[in-house]
Amino acid sequence: MKTLYLDCGMGAAGDMLTAALFELVPDKEEFVDKLNHVGIPGVEFICETSVKCGIKGTHITVKAGGEEESEVLHSHENGQHLHHDHVHSHDEEHTHHHSSMHAIEHIIENLNASEKVKNDIIAVYSIIAQAESHVHGVTVSQIHFHEVGTMDAVADITAVCMLMEYLSPENVVVSPVNTGSGQVKCAHGILPVPAPATAYILQGIPFYSGEIKSELCTPTGAALLKYFASDFGNMPVMKVSAIGYGMGKKDFESANCVRALLGEADKESDKIVELVCNLDDMTAEAIGFAQERFFAAGAEEVYTTPVQMKKSRPGTLLTVMCCEKNKDEIIRLIFRHTTTLGVRENISRRYTLSRSFDAVMTEYGQVRKKISSGFGVTREKYEFEDLARIVRENNMSLADVKKMCGLR
Repeated sequence: MKTLYLDCGMGAAGDMLTAALFELVPDKEEFVDKLNHVGIPGVEFICETSVKCGIKGTHITVKAGGEEESEVLHSHENGQHLHHDHVHSHDEEHTHHHSSMHAIEHIIENLNASEKVKNDIIAVYSIIAQAESHVHGVTVSQIHFHEVGTMDAVADITAVCMLMEYLSPENVVVSPVNTGSGQVKCAHGILPVPAPATAYILQGIPFYSGEIKSELCTPTGAALLKYFASDFGNMPVMKVSAIGYGMGKKDFESANCVRALLGEADKESDKIVELVCNLDDMTAEAIGFAQERFFAAGAEEVYTTPVQMKKSRPGTLLTVMCCEKNKDEIIRLIFRHTTTLGVRENISRRYTLSRSFDAVMTEYGQVRKKISSGFGVTREKYEFEDLARIVRENNMSLADVKKMCGLR
């Protein structure tokens, strides 16, 4: 099973996670160019070699409008300016411009990225917004983000989501997270470490304070880990094929980095949670909307089966498959978006083929190929969207494209 292990013994921030995953990419120059053309207004990604405690890695700087600024989140309540400056504080006074969650979603919707990446970005940003909402006692719609900090955070989250799509790990295991300790000075006061929003996001995730007196885990880092992690714990037995070091800015006695290890885990199966309920009074449209919400919350699969219920009434058996960490949230959504009065839970052991991606060059451009193997079988399937693109651009049929490109 293709597994990604993230060593967060020195915490996690958006830029560190970006850099660690970036080091796993073979063609780094091409990927940087892809990041710089994704369409985030005024943002530039700059990759630099960085050495911490004798270890060489990568540091990624994000410039928004030519200005480099760390992760900054603001919210307003009744005219008050509530500020979370999670890496450094601003000593200079300057004019602030702010963006609402709606404005951020507009930026994301217009990115030059796949729908999966866009959905992932919005989901991660929603985790941060919900945390800020809880901490400040305001609704998500009242949360406003500092303009430069917004672009910086959007850039980090977008980069990580694009890298995760590119690497396509089937399993993501994260170590317990070192949050650092002490206090962090912000523009409007001194806060304990981890900062309140970070602590809220890390609920249900193993973390510890350690001995370093500094903030090591930011809300963006915490939200990315929470969203993508399949499990938290020690590194599984795996054959490692690539290692990446994502460096932070600060220097400590320990190397300030996130380490990413990619490889094949020595594991033939994993557990999957199956949530099931019966429905007999919902329209197809309502069920379809509920399915969208379940997928957005991290469901692995959602499907329906026609069944006959008591008194011979036709009904629908709804099945949602998810990993353990998403179970509670999806159960809550099932009760919220369906009319069921009860949900049944089954724990199953799942066996999967290992998946990897390759690319085939044709006279019409590149076509990605998904390769699945294991248990004595190998299967190949060409990416439908790549074939569809060729069809649209050349006014051909799918059969013509496959034949002319020599694809099976």
